[in-house]
Amino acid sequence: MTVTFFGHRVIPCDISERIRNTLVYLIEEKNAYNFYVGSNGEFDKTVCSILKELKKTYPHIRYAVVLAYLPLLKKDKTIKYENTVVPEGIERVPQKYAICARNKWMIEQANTVITYVIDNTGGAAQFKAVAERKGKTIINLAEF
Repeated sequence: MTVTFFGHRVIPCDISERIRNTLVYLIEEKNAYNFYVGSNGEFDKTVCSILKELKKTYPHIRYAVVLAYLPLLKKDKTIKYENTVVPEGIERVPQKYAICARNKWMIEQANTVITYVIDNTGGAAQFKAVAERKGKTIINLAEF
């Protein structure tokens, strides 16, 4: 099973435990083993950090940070380029639309989408709605 993530850039301090518990449940009970996470905002950074920790306990899982921009085009010093994926063809997408293209690619890969969406505005809500229309299983951590 492949899981991807969409959440608001700013998240509450106490969400880490919800993320960790949800991931452990999916790994142990639903055989999730492949995880794609974006590279924008606190939610993505928190998820990535937790996946890195969980990899020590569950060495069979794989995770990758999915980049919207080729590393040579955007020299973001906060991203370490190990464990990264660049969707095929993203280099042909205008930079203004690259995050949307990356997010659509992530949805196409996923069986399950974990979100932190508290209202219906912004990119996280938009891509949660796209995933719902595509029939993906949605787990919204804002509802816990």
